[in-house]
Amino acid sequence: MKVEIVRMEPEHIDEILEIEKVSFPQPWSRETFLFEMVLNQLADYVVALHNDSLVGYGGMWLVLDEAHVTNIAVHPRYRNKGIGGQILRELIRLAAMRGLKKMTLEVRPSNSPARKLYEGFGFVQKGVRKRYYQDNNEDAIIMWLDNLPEVR
Repeated sequence: MKVEIVRMEPEHIDEILEIEKVSFPQPWSRETFLFEMVLNQLADYVVALHNDSLVGYGGMWLVLDEAHVTNIAVHPRYRNKGIGGQILRELIRLAAMRGLKKMTLEVRPSNSPARKLYEGFGFVQKGVRKRYYQDNNEDAIIMWLDNLPEVR
């Protein structure tokens, strides 16, 4: 399914929060998203739109020469349609445009669909953060994508 990927804006917040609540055991708050969008100069967030409906979003922090993916979520009705991949592809493109060299993220070992998505983009496991997730003390797999493509 093809979607339009655009910069996340404050007017998207209500739809983002709906997806956040059904996607994560400890959803981010309205205030957190607004801070990331408006005040965090080291953050970049995008949304996926399909027929004017927000169906997914993702974001990253830009630190030195690295991009750190903070979250990617797709509304349950639109999962398994390639939208997460389109969001991730755009985050990689944006990071490369800014001259960043690599990208990292944490993912739950139990989140097989996300791990498969990241591996499909070339991310590899480089470590584990023990008891990273506060809701159930699940470890986090640390994945890296080295050598982001050069974008001119």
